[in-house]
Amino acid sequence: MKSNRVTLITLGVRDIARARDFYEAIGWEPSEVQDKVVFYDMNGMKFGFYLLDGLAEDTGMPIEALKTGAMTLGQNFPTEAEVDAAYDKALAAGATEVTRPEKIFWGGYSGYFADPDGHLWEYAMNPFWELDGDGHLK
Repeated sequence: MKSNRVTLITLGVRDIARARDFYEAIGWEPSEVQDKVVFYDMNGMKFGFYLLDGLAEDTGMPIEALKTGAMTLGQNFPTEAEVDAAYDKALAAGATEVTRPEKIFWGGYSGYFADPDGHLWEYAMNPFWELDGDGHLK
């Protein structure tokens, strides 16, 4: 089995309903919903949200120590116009603008926003990465 793989990404959130509502507003469909967790199927892996108190209990870390961290999540789109439309949809759903999408020095186009719990997302068009019809990297 390959080591360079991810099967689950879980983000800590303060309010499951708020997180689910935000992600549904930008077009995501949950595959499993429970009181303290929501999961989404993602091309052979899972992406989820877990209440911070449950994450603190599981990890043995206090909630105050569980921060969003210095990382971003990214989603690529085939065109700049699709980046702009998805970015505006996220803002309308309650995201906080970090940087508006713009042309980037390396030849792409991207912008950042924070979801309601402060998790950073980059929406981008990378001319060097081809996407299939479902938006997956080829």
